[in-house]
This record gives sequence, C-alpha cells and structure tokens, in this order.
Amino acid sequence: MKPRVFLVDDHELIRAGIRTELSDTVDVVGEADEVDAAIAMILERSPDVVLLDVHLPGGGGRAVIEGVRAHNETVAFLALSVSDAPEDVISLIRAGARGYVTKTIAASDLAEAVAAVAAGDVVFSPRLAGFVLDAFRDLPAGTSADPEFEALTPRERQVLRLIARGFSYRDVSVELGVAVKTVESHVSAVLRKLQLSNRHELSHWAHERRIL
Repeated sequence: MKPRVFLVDDHELIRAGIRTELSDTVDVVGEADEVDAAIAMILERSPDVVLLDVHLPGGGGRAVIEGVRAHNETVAFLALSVSDAPEDVISLIRAGARGYVTKTIAASDLAEAVAAVAAGDVVFSPRLAGFVLDAFRDLPAGTSADPEFEALTPRERQVLRLIARGFSYRDVSVELGVAVKTVESHVSAVLRKLQLSNRHELSHWAHERRIL
C-alpha cells in the first residue's frame, strides 16, 4: 500500500515536480503553501507523511509541525529543503521531524526516504547526519524535555523562541502572520506560566536552557 503523503511548500513548481516524480510510489492526499492552511488540512486528512519545506509564510516548517502535533502525534514529518544550515536542521528535528533531506536528492532516494519515514525510521541526507548527532549528544541532560517549556502551547513556544532571538513584537507578528496584540497576549501568557517579569528575564531563561 502506498504511503499517503501531504506536500507543504510555497513554490507551486516544486510541489508539481514532487507529485510527478513520486506519483508511482505515493498517494498525494493534499498540499498547502503556508502554515495555517497546512495545519488545518493535515489534521483533516491525517496523512502518513508530510513532506515539509523549512521556510514558509506565516511561521515556517517548525510552526506546521508544532501546530499539528498539538492535536495529532501520529503524523510523520520529513523536511525537504534547499537549506542545509545546521540551525534549520536542528530546529525541525527538535520540533519532531523524523528526517531532513535537501532538494538535491534524487527522486528514487526521496521515494525511499518517504517510505522509510512512513515505516517509522529516521532519515537524513548523509552530510547532515553527523552534526545532528553531535548537537543532540552535546545537549545538557533534560534540555529537550524541560517541563516548564513543555507546558507551553505550540504557539507560545514559537513566540518565546523568537523573542529570545531578539525579535521585536512587530517582527514576531510579521513572522507568524498574527496581530501585534496577539503576540503581546502570548508573551504575557508565557511570562505568567514561567513566573518571569519581563522580556529580558524571558530571553535569559531561554538562553540558559538552549531553547532557541
């Protein structure tokens, strides 16, 4: 039985190429070009694997993973991106992606990667695997399962990370495609849950735990 695959990429030609190349090996059950539509349609159609670009309008690939996993943890994500930057790879893997391959991958190898992720395996392009292992090996014990961080909603985690990276409220609103007042509300909720007083303390808290 073919894996049921959902495509998330903001370039229509890329999505068309993937559909053509994988038509014999997967069933494409939907596609989206931005975060909110992707989350809604993935939750509606519950594919086996989501092929996901890293950089998207409205928050990026990580936002899609977190938005879906808040309601459905059975969907598997495989990142497919032009970027091989360590920060992009680590960000998506920490969010819950089961693999990360670059768009230089051959069609036959991509089909195999999708099948592997659908079967529960983890897949990386060869040059990416080494620094992924290094990054997780070097994390302090408990970093990936901080109970205070895990208590935040997926959107609150997104806002926290962006604020910790020095984004202004307006920058965060543009990045996530929400109103500035919505960002302010999320920051207030995060501060309350973490028992912090201001943005400076919030940034310090995140940097101490390497939650970026």
